[in-house]
Parts: sequence; C-alpha cells; structure tokens
Amino acid sequence: MSKALLEVRDLKVRYDKAVLLNGVSIDVGADELVGVVGPNGAGKSTLLRAISGLVQWERRARRGAHGDIVLEGSITFGGTTITDLAAHEICALGLVHCPERRRPFRELTVLDNLRAGAYLSRDSRETARNLEKAFTLFPRLKERRDQVAGTLSGGEQQMLATARALMYKPRLLCIDEPSLGLAPKVRNELFAAIKAIRASGIPVLLVEQEVGKVFQMADRNYILSQGRIVAQGAGKVLASDETLRASYLGM
Repeated sequence: MSKALLEVRDLKVRYDKAVLLNGVSIDVGADELVGVVGPNGAGKSTLLRAISGLVQWERRARRGAHGDIVLEGSITFGGTTITDLAAHEICALGLVHCPERRRPFRELTVLDNLRAGAYLSRDSRETARNLEKAFTLFPRLKERRDQVAGTLSGGEQQMLATARALMYKPRLLCIDEPSLGLAPKVRNELFAAIKAIRASGIPVLLVEQEVGKVFQMADRNYILSQGRIVAQGAGKVLASDETLRASYLGM
C-alpha cells in the first residue's frame, strides 16, 4: 500500500444505545481502490457518513434533543485531522461522498445537476473540462443533458450521482452501494466507470453489496460485521476462506 491518504483509527459511532461502529480502523492509499463489504446492517454506510462528516452534522443537529449521537476515534485525510470538521469543510479538502440511493436534484436537468457539483470551483474553464470528462465517462448523460433528472432511470440517476461527485474534483471518492437495485447490464457499466475513475488517478473507497465484483476490482478489502472489522486483505485471499464466505460474504 502507498502512503495512506485516509486514516481511520478506532472509530466508534453510537446512536442512543445502538452501537453502529465499534473500533473500526481502515486506511486508503493515494493510488488505491479499497472495498468495504459485509452483511446488511454491518455499519458500512455509517462508516462513509462518519468519514464524510454527515454523522458529525447529524450529531450537531440533534444536540440537546432526546437521544445523543456519540462519535469517537480519529479520521485523518491528507495529513489533516477531519474528525470534527463540518461536511462542507471535508468536501472542500477533496474528500467527496457519493451517497446511497443517488439523490439527484430531481427538478433540475442533468446539466444543471452537474454544474451544481462544481459549486466549489471558481474556474469556468476547469468546470467545462470536468463536464466533458463526465460526459466521456458516461455518454448516456450527454445524450440526456437537457432532461430533468427526476425522469431518468435508476441506473442513469446513479451515473449522474457519480458524475456530479466527480465535478467536485475529488482527491478521494467514497461511493456507497452504487449497484443497489440496478439491472446487471447497468451494474457492469457502473463498475467499469469506477475502474476508469481509479485508473485516472482518483483513489476510491467503495462500499458495495456485489462482493465478487468488488474483490475483482479492489486492491484491498475490509469485511465489516456488527460494527467491527472482522477481516481484511486481497479479494482472492478473503474469498478462499470458507468461514468468511459462509458467515459474512454470502458467497
């Protein structure tokens, strides 16, 4: 592994009495695609939400209300401690989260959604270049650039969410369950795009339910179960372990 770009150490997240993460530590190198897999309810999405500042935002929003959110441990990105930073501050550093279930601005066109993704940029020429890169990666979005996002198919909305995240100029792209609910052909298109993103020099932290596909793509993987890392390593090694296959991977 190259020098870690992202370092998560002993991360704990508790919502009231429910412990969602319990001592999680992971690294992502500056040139890696790292996978996080595990059963439903393992805490995978909570991990990405904590890394990107969304848990911290929710904790502040609920402060003083009944039921507390507790976050402990440390998260370092590019040498900067981001554990207590706001989500928009983390995004400005280049750590960009593409959340589960797509969430486009449904009333806006594809083009306006992508432009919204470039709100941090003050360079119109750079925005234009990034837009062309997005259209090259997802030609279908170029065909539908003037279409209202709410009328796109689920697969097209996921393409849009991924392309919009790229408009932020990420130094690290965190993607949560991109293939959820999509047809196999569209899933394969998305996985090919994620491989191309990594090949372009952008490291990726990928949470995904398609374990076999992640193991093929990722440099390293973490298996998360009940809020803990139970195993880590190369996909071939993890997939060859019958206990892991039966207990955590559904393979």
